[in-house]
Amino acid sequence: MHFTPDGRYAIVSTAYGMAWVKRKSIDGSGRRKPSGAAVLRSELTDALFRALFEEWARTGYAAISLERVAAQAGAGKAAIYRRWPSRRDFASEAIETVGLSLSDFPDHGSLEADIIAFLVAIRRTLRHRLARRILPDLFAERMRSGDLSPVLERLSAARRRRGAEILDRAVARGELRADLDRELALDLIPSALFWRMVILGKPVAKASLRRQAVAILAALRAC
Repeated sequence: MHFTPDGRYAIVSTAYGMAWVKRKSIDGSGRRKPSGAAVLRSELTDALFRALFEEWARTGYAAISLERVAAQAGAGKAAIYRRWPSRRDFASEAIETVGLSLSDFPDHGSLEADIIAFLVAIRRTLRHRLARRILPDLFAERMRSGDLSPVLERLSAARRRRGAEILDRAVARGELRADLDRELALDLIPSALFWRMVILGKPVAKASLRRQAVAILAALRAC
């Protein structure tokens, strides 16, 4: 479990992906040891991640100030460099820790039901206020410098593995051909939702996901 950057919600892994739930009284007394302590305390690491995401959403990756991030987390800049050798390593671990990739994906009984559940999980992540601002910048940064390409490739691979599980089950049920173009199929599943929410910045109602699933199902059968 990790906290969202605003500290108000806990990020927990569910069967459908990552969920944000109200933060409870789990911080104990709230007192912190001195920031220079030799032990790399998990609560300070979480605070640094939260501060990083807030800073990233405000400024963009290229303008992130590690001094401001550390100060927001109630620590010194040395606390960052004891954990990560560079801003890139800090940002990469933060992204992976929050878990933008989906967790293990259960069988919902049909290809259409699997696609709907998959879209619901992606929508849940893309609706988060920080994700909406950070993701476009993350992909733009990849094109500018390639600094974050490795973490994006790992996240993409994780998502495509979950998508491949959906395709495998559909083939086993006889819902899709065994010789379908898998790469095209994996591109199709999230594309419309990602385009509308991340590229266009438009909301997507949960009720509309069923219509998307029907269209995706028809496209997959043509692959």
